[in-house]
Amino acid sequence: MPRPKQEQENRTKVVRIIARLNVGGPAIHVILLSAGLDPARYETVLVKGMESETEGDMMALAQERGVKLLLIEKLGRELRPLGDLCTLRDLVHTLRRERPQIVHTHTAKAGTLGRIAARLAGVPIVIHTFHGHVLSGYFGPVKTRVFTMIEKILARWTDAIITVSDTCRNDLLRLGIGDEQKIVTIPLGLELDRFPQKVPSLAGKLRERFSIPPDVPIVSHVARMVPIKRHDVLLRAIPKVWEKMPQVRFLLIGDGETRPQIEHLAQELQLDERLILTGFIREQEIIYADTDLLVLTSDNEGLPVAVIESLASGKPVLSTCVGGVPELIRDGVNGFLVPPGDPDKLAETLLKALQDMNRLREMGRKEQQTILERYSSARLIRDIDNLYQRLLSRQQ
Repeated sequence: MPRPKQEQENRTKVVRIIARLNVGGPAIHVILLSAGLDPARYETVLVKGMESETEGDMMALAQERGVKLLLIEKLGRELRPLGDLCTLRDLVHTLRRERPQIVHTHTAKAGTLGRIAARLAGVPIVIHTFHGHVLSGYFGPVKTRVFTMIEKILARWTDAIITVSDTCRNDLLRLGIGDEQKIVTIPLGLELDRFPQKVPSLAGKLRERFSIPPDVPIVSHVARMVPIKRHDVLLRAIPKVWEKMPQVRFLLIGDGETRPQIEHLAQELQLDERLILTGFIREQEIIYADTDLLVLTSDNEGLPVAVIESLASGKPVLSTCVGGVPELIRDGVNGFLVPPGDPDKLAETLLKALQDMNRLREMGRKEQQTILERYSSARLIRDIDNLYQRLLSRQQ
């Protein structure tokens, strides 16, 4: 039943802007947030750009949740000076038409163009969320300095800056972006209850799909195939693991722009059918049902969704000690931490973990309830609602 006109007029309008709804944490985050805020008090419009052909998208989830979407086609990942000026014009036009009280941007490019457009359109409240940042590990020193300077300027035009981890918050403060009052940590929130509910009943499905015997350990790497995820580090560690434990199967779950290079390196290292590139698997519960150990080899992370999902499923994680990962994993308790870019240390730690499968299973159960509570979508929505209300009260 449609809401009365006055009730609709009293709602706070939020325009949320993200560069693209590609497979990954930021897309899930914005969809759950857009759909989850109380519709009696908020009207949310999600503005997005186009995903590339290789990265997959989360459109099915957005449509399933009834999220109102607006497409600005050129609002994508790549920097295109002339195209970005056209995108900025389109964003300003969209915001003037929609007349939101709040613009909330997510990811780097959408955060830049979206915040400038919001100020040009006279939007009262502007918020940006850093899902990690691109100021380390992504670009060379000159480009990094330029992007840092841009973020410092944008921070002055932003009413609140959200980071998904304390590590990211500290990084921004160290770089002189924003200040203690402006930057707040609000961790990711995901629909996690389905993992402990569904995972036990799905045991064997992943093994059946890829013809893996029941007693063979499975190590899964769940990530987009992009340079920052450093799949090459895992590939170089695998032969060292197979020297001692030749039965282990490695699954690379995901797809993306670096897949051809990953396949080439796998051939060069003579990795055989015990390494499986599965492509995207949308039923995440099936992945964790049969995975014995999740591994992540990134050079930089915000708060990785795969790590949260694995721990919520009761499965331990071996990850590089980057970004917000140490806020999720306690080394030797519910997982293992290794330095980035070190195949030898990764192989050594993999062997240590896999040689005692009973201990590995016990580790997976530790901290599980804490993860389920701390990273729930209900908590995320409550935190964002509180922030919005605090900023709106200042406008009155």
